[in-house]
Amino acid sequence: MKLFTRTTLSSFILLLLSCNTNIEKKDLRWSKNKIQNWYDNQPWLVGTNFITSSSINQLEFWQEESFDIDLIEKELKLSASIGMNTHRVFLHDLLWKQDSIGFMNRIDQFLNIANKNGIKTMLVFFDDVWHPFPKIGKQPEPIPHIHNSGWVQSPGVEILTNIYRHDELEGYVKGIVSNFKDDKRVLCWDLYNEPSQHNGAPRVSKERVFEIYKNIGITLTEEELPLYYRDKMEPTGKEKRKYTLPLLEKAFGWVREVNPSQPVTVGIFDHSRPWDKFEDLLPLEQLILKNSDFISYHGYDNLEVEISRINQLKVYGRPIVCTEYVARENGNIFENMLPLFKENRIGAYNWGFVSGKTNTIYPWKSWDSTYTGPPKKWHHDIFYPNGEPFSNEEVELIKNLTESVNGAD
Repeated sequence: MKLFTRTTLSSFILLLLSCNTNIEKKDLRWSKNKIQNWYDNQPWLVGTNFITSSSINQLEFWQEESFDIDLIEKELKLSASIGMNTHRVFLHDLLWKQDSIGFMNRIDQFLNIANKNGIKTMLVFFDDVWHPFPKIGKQPEPIPHIHNSGWVQSPGVEILTNIYRHDELEGYVKGIVSNFKDDKRVLCWDLYNEPSQHNGAPRVSKERVFEIYKNIGITLTEEELPLYYRDKMEPTGKEKRKYTLPLLEKAFGWVREVNPSQPVTVGIFDHSRPWDKFEDLLPLEQLILKNSDFISYHGYDNLEVEISRINQLKVYGRPIVCTEYVARENGNIFENMLPLFKENRIGAYNWGFVSGKTNTIYPWKSWDSTYTGPPKKWHHDIFYPNGEPFSNEEVELIKNLTESVNGAD
């Protein structure tokens, strides 16, 4: 196990932050030949967006008091048993700020367990989705029957909307990349999940939260509401892009200065414009496609739409990885998407693994619809907490399609 100490880590980060000021800027994006060679030497990448069933969000997953080694081992082993060989895992800047050394050591522990199970990890730094006021410490309990009621953004809105504070995040990105830049357990770096995405600000009103709890016999007070439900939430649309764009641009720069041996990507997800017409895209999407070593995207629509999007992305001549998919109510299911990905050798990371505190078996519409129990057709996720599959047919399909790549280096 790699053990990090505060002295060595702090000294290394200070050196990194100071030694690059006079280095001539150059394009360190991987060439098409280099990234294709890297991709050709990977097995067909199949996995999930991984979080333990006991965690409501990234903070609860990684914080020392709730970091559950035994459950991580159990659930990673379960994923390997159906042929998964990679996972996408979210980090958080507040964990670095709270205890960078402890955070690094927990990342190392996770990577050891994943590697033991034949799984390589895609690490994600930032996330513009869900609640904009993350807070270290005990996380709230899930709101009953509500999809992803406790996931949090990174950075929070207070840093994101103050561009003069963006540089506070440099040590977080450079520190982690520097220490794992040559680590074969790390597959790649995903810098930013759905940059500029927003959630209707807020997704659930205070009144709606009170109503949900009242329906199950619990009366909340104003003081018992999580911080998430304060009146002011976050900017949306073009306003949010004003802040996300410069942060993402800096994030690409910070990672390129470290120059890791693993490739870098950011997923494109805005479907308002065709992806194959670069000149017609907005600056944020242009930045993503111009700087990612391989192309990644999110696709939750039906098969016909997703085939069209894959064809749009092929014009860039780089490997393609889908870092989020499966929305059963949309007809986006393993039975049609996974064979498509295998045929085109597109990496595939579905959202959700073991059903738990994220409540992602419930659909997005649960935010404004009333559910009194689990839906008959799960939105995301594959397994019940006891290890039984939601669908035996789905699990057999995944096993059969990944069988030929199991054991590949």
